[in-house]
Amino acid sequence: MRKEHLRILSLLVAITLLTQCKKGPVDGGLFLPQNFKSTVVIDSIKETVRHMAVSEDGVLYAKLRNATDEGSIAALVDEDGNDYADIVERFGAYGGKTKWSYATAMRIHNGYLYHSSDLVVYRYKLKPGTLIPEGEMEVIVTDDHEHGKHEHIGKPIAFDNKGNLYVPFGAPSNACQDPKRTPLTPGQDPCPQLEDHAGVWRFDADKLGQTQKDGYKYASGIRSVVAMDWNPVDDNLYIVVHGRDDLLRLFPNKYSPWQSAILPSEEMIRVTEGSNFGWPYCYFDQEQNKKVLAPEYGGDGKIIGRCEDFDDPVIGFPGHWAPNDLVFYQGDQFPERYKQGAFVAFHGSTNRAPYPQSGYFVGFVPFKNGQATGEWEVFADGFAVVDPIVSVNDAVYRPMGIAEGPDGSLYISDSVKGKIWKITYDETKEEFGEAELAQMEERKLLTHIRTPDIIEDNLMKEELSKGQSVYYQYCSACHQIDGGGARGRFPPLAATEWVSGDKERLINIVLNGMEGPIEVNGKQYSAVMPQHSFLTDEEVAEVLTYIRSNFGNKASNVETDEVAKLRASSAEEN
Repeated sequence: MRKEHLRILSLLVAITLLTQCKKGPVDGGLFLPQNFKSTVVIDSIKETVRHMAVSEDGVLYAKLRNATDEGSIAALVDEDGNDYADIVERFGAYGGKTKWSYATAMRIHNGYLYHSSDLVVYRYKLKPGTLIPEGEMEVIVTDDHEHGKHEHIGKPIAFDNKGNLYVPFGAPSNACQDPKRTPLTPGQDPCPQLEDHAGVWRFDADKLGQTQKDGYKYASGIRSVVAMDWNPVDDNLYIVVHGRDDLLRLFPNKYSPWQSAILPSEEMIRVTEGSNFGWPYCYFDQEQNKKVLAPEYGGDGKIIGRCEDFDDPVIGFPGHWAPNDLVFYQGDQFPERYKQGAFVAFHGSTNRAPYPQSGYFVGFVPFKNGQATGEWEVFADGFAVVDPIVSVNDAVYRPMGIAEGPDGSLYISDSVKGKIWKITYDETKEEFGEAELAQMEERKLLTHIRTPDIIEDNLMKEELSKGQSVYYQYCSACHQIDGGGARGRFPPLAATEWVSGDKERLINIVLNGMEGPIEVNGKQYSAVMPQHSFLTDEEVAEVLTYIRSNFGNKASNVETDEVAKLRASSAEEN
C-alpha cells in the first residue's frame, strides 16, 4: 500500500511539473478596449522600472529607477512563449557616477541602445542574438550645469530621420520665482533661466562627449519633459509637458482649491524649430481652451496678455496627470484606428488635494494624416486598483513607460513595484469600432479620470484646525493628505524621527528649506523642499504641532516663541 501511495504521489508531482512547464500567459487584469488582452511579463523588479525598449530579437530592455552596482538596465527574455520573462539580467552599472532615481529614457536607434541617467545620455552597441551588449557604455551628452538646486533634470530622448538626437533641459524652477515656490512672489522678467533651460536642444546622435554648448537650441518655453517621441508621419517632435504646480499654495488670493487641482493643463505640443510655448509667463487652461497669463506675471486666470504670442498645444489634458511616456504606434497588430496614433502613459497626480488624485492610466490620441484629431481616449486602466485615490500611495501600480514590440504588441511598465504588462490584440481588426470602445468611454466617469465636482468630491469638507488648514494649503500637495509622501520625490511625515525628533532641525527646515537627497525611514528622496519663511511664527508652530501629533507621530508641541527664536537666530547668521 505504501508503494502504491508513493507511486501516486510521484505521478501527481510529475503532472504538476508538466502543468507548470506548459503554463499559459498570466492575465494582467487591466481594463482595455474589447478584444484586447493584457498579460504579465514580470510581477516585480526590485529597482522598479521607468522607460523601456524592445529589440528586433524580442529582448525587452527596462530602465531601472534605482540603479545599483548590478546595473541600471534590466534585459528580459521570454523563452517558453507564455509572455512571462524567464531570464532577467542586469547590466550598465554607472560605477558610482550617479544613482539618482530620476533616471529615464530608453530608445533603440540605428542598432544602438540609448538610455539616460538624470544628467547623462549613454548608448550601447547592440549585437543581434546577444542579450547583453558586449562593448563599453558610451557617453553621448552630459548636462554639465550646476544642479544642487535644480528641478526637472530628467533626460528623455527622441530621434528624427536625419541622424539628430533631441534632449530637453528642464526648467530649474516651477515658475522662475526668486526665491523659488514662495507665495505672492513675482516671477523674474525676463526669466534668465530661459537662456539654457526650459527647452529642447538638438544634437548629433552619433557624436560622443557632447555638452549643451555642442547642441542647437531647437525650441523654448517648455517647463518639464518626460514624455517625448518623434512622429515619423508628419516628421515632427511631440511632447506632453508636465505643467506648473501650486496655484493655490502660491496665490491663494487668486485661485480656489478646485482650480488648483485641475489646472493648469498638461499640454501635448507639436514642437517645430523655433517654437515657444510660453513658460514661465503663461499656461494653458483646458477649461477655457486658451493660454492665459501666469499669476507670477500679473495674471488672474483670465488675462491673456502676452500669451497670444506663444504657441498653443494640440491637446490640453487635465492638470497634474504627470505624462511620463509618449509612443507613436507603428505596428500592424492593433486595429487600424491605432496606426500612427499616440499612446501616453499618465503616471498620476500627487498634488490635487483636497480633491482625489487623478490620472494613473494609459491614454490614446488618434491621429489622421499625421495630425491629432483633438480627441483622447482611455486605452488601459486599472493600474491604481482603487477609486477614488485619496493619496498617491493608495495606487497599487502607476503606469510609467511604453514600448512597442517587433510584433506590434505594446508593453507598459510600473514605477511602484516594477511590474510590466504586455498588451496584444488577436481578433479580426476590421470588426473593431465604436462599440468596442464603449466600456472605455464609461471609465472617463470614474473619480480618477473625470473632472471633480467642486463640492461633492472635496475630501476636506469638515472644519479644520489652524494647523490642519496650514498643512492642507502648503504641505499636502507634496507630503499628501495622509502624510505618506510620494515615492522617490517627497519624503513621508508619517512615523518618522525627522518629524518627532529634533524640534530645532524641523523648524529650520520649514523656515529655510532643504536641497539635495534625503533619507527617511531607509529610503531616498530627491525633491526640493522650498523655504516657508513667509508663514508667521504662529502658523509654523501650529502646522508642526499638527504633524508631530498626527500620521503616527506622538511628539510634543512646537511653541510660537521657539519658532521666533530660531527665525531671529537664522536672520543674524545670514
